Amino acid sequence: MPIRIYNTLTKTKEELVPLDPLKKTVKMYSCGVTVYDQCHIGHARSLYAFDVMRRYLKYRGFNVQFVRNITDIDDKIITKAQETHQDWKGVVAENIASYNQDLKSLGIDMADVEPKATENIADMAKDIEGLLSKGYAYEINGDIYFSVRKFPQYGKLSGQTIDKMYEAVRIEKDSRKKDPLDFALWKKSEEGEPSWPYWGGGRPGWHIECSCMSLKYLRCETLDIHAGGRDLIFPHHENEIAQSEALKDKPFARTWIHHGLLTINGQKMSKSAGNFIAVADCLKKYSADELKLFFLFSHYASGVDFTDKKMEEAAKALQRFDVLFWKAYELLKQKRSIQAQEADFVQQGQARFLEAMDDDFNTPQALACLFDLISQTHKFMEERPSDKEYHGTLYAAVDTIETISREVFGLFLKEKGVDLTSEEKHLLEERKKARLKKDFKRSDEIRELLRQKGIALEDAPQGQTWRRL
Repeated sequence: MPIRIYNTLTKTKEELVPLDPLKKTVKMYSCGVTVYDQCHIGHARSLYAFDVMRRYLKYRGFNVQFVRNITDIDDKIITKAQETHQDWKGVVAENIASYNQDLKSLGIDMADVEPKATENIADMAKDIEGLLSKGYAYEINGDIYFSVRKFPQYGKLSGQTIDKMYEAVRIEKDSRKKDPLDFALWKKSEEGEPSWPYWGGGRPGWHIECSCMSLKYLRCETLDIHAGGRDLIFPHHENEIAQSEALKDKPFARTWIHHGLLTINGQKMSKSAGNFIAVADCLKKYSADELKLFFLFSHYASGVDFTDKKMEEAAKALQRFDVLFWKAYELLKQKRSIQAQEADFVQQGQARFLEAMDDDFNTPQALACLFDLISQTHKFMEERPSDKEYHGTLYAAVDTIETISREVFGLFLKEKGVDLTSEEKHLLEERKKARLKKDFKRSDEIRELLRQKGIALEDAPQGQTWRRL
């Protein structure tokens, strides 16, 4: 079955056919972070959504070349440096280090290339010079603007006409632009601001960096996939299309993918509202896998509302995997050699999973297929057929679930420890005693303490057992 993706540009689901179909090479670009502050869980949603897509395309045999930029020069960075009395390079270095740590903590892979804007200024200047020479851009006292009305297809991504956009735009009284719709390709630097020696000294506008670096590092004139948040459709992605296609006379990207946005308890996240949640702070309370499952519960194109209740549901869902893995481990651990025996219910479960993911990366449906396969595997264990293929079938079922979860969803990536600390041993002993005394309240408290330490418990007829999450 072909993979079908909803294309924001055409407003329809389309079969993914790369420009290089023989090599099955997919050239994919995603807008990255602006490093003026820590990453928040909205960034995590974006990073993870496209990580899953990239993983799945690889799982289905595509050669994915993935580029994600880092905006390391921007008005927000300059403002942050001024407010905190730091050098702007210090702000950038601090937040890039934080971003890299967040990726590691979340278990999200780096892109193949993560170019920084400041490393590509000369290439951006060359592209801007090309737009000037073709008459799509103009300079006013060191600022350079793109003339939107000279690109007749402007608005094709967002579905807006130029006249409608003109009605909505705020007229800037002191603006030097010829038209309020025009956007900056190059900004003249004020005294004391970062500056590069083009057009009297300045820095690139935000939009030009994505156009320049995506095509440069993917070594093409048209991207297979351009990805980003829904909030970037207009004006950022609309501007990318205009400047790229005006310069290259080629389609900029064939498929545009946009994820929905994240709210906190129904409200937009912001520091002023007091509901800003940094990735690092979130992972102090919840595991990376719990956060990932929370994201998987919703289709990437839908908005998601982060609440403690939904995170508790994610934790319970994660336990369903842990319980199955523990039970299977107990049954298989003493078998020296097991040959996988595929059963119909395993093959059918895997086929349903692929069908769901092929349909525009439908993770809620795909996750439901995994949970159904978990339930069927439990049922298989309870029936415990006497045939000699029993252990091979169980191994195949659990291996399929774990492999799909790890390779496609990026779950269970952290190494699982085998040794207990003295504190953990003490808690396990204390819980045994609490259960013997029928002190179930204390028993549950200890279970939760151990869960927070990454240990799952199971009470079986043969006694209490544990496994690392």
